[in-house]
Amino acid sequence: MTASEAAIRKAYQVAEDKDISGWVNCFTEDGTFTDESIGVTYRGPKELGRTVEVYAAAFPDMHRELYAFYVVGDTVVVELALQGTHKGPLELPIGIIPPTGKKMNAPCCDVFQLTNGKIRSFHCYPSGTVSCRNWAFCKNLRLS
Repeated sequence: MTASEAAIRKAYQVAEDKDISGWVNCFTEDGTFTDESIGVTYRGPKELGRTVEVYAAAFPDMHRELYAFYVVGDTVVVELALQGTHKGPLELPIGIIPPTGKKMNAPCCDVFQLTNGKIRSFHCYPSGTVSCRNWAFCKNLRLS
């Protein structure tokens, strides 16, 4: 395993552990996380930490099933699935989706750029919510 892959595996584990300060510490000072499903980029410790809080509240049993890693230098691409039960409110820029109690198993592709072992940029492309900019679709997330 390369150092870049190890850094990303650690970041996923920190997020699953709901360790907000640990998550923020995985990023460079100017690091960003772009959630492509909602078209929002989070920057800085307060915004980056909020991402873990929001998804942990909505999916308290959130798990990231990691399928494959592709590493080229400081670029890491991960194929995974976001899995969990929608038990709490999901706060999005377009509004709050109340809990449905449904299970989510959304295929996803994450792309990371690292600098000195820390995340400089993270782009998340979850297929289950790519159209969340459309409120009607988002209310009916691909949850089973």
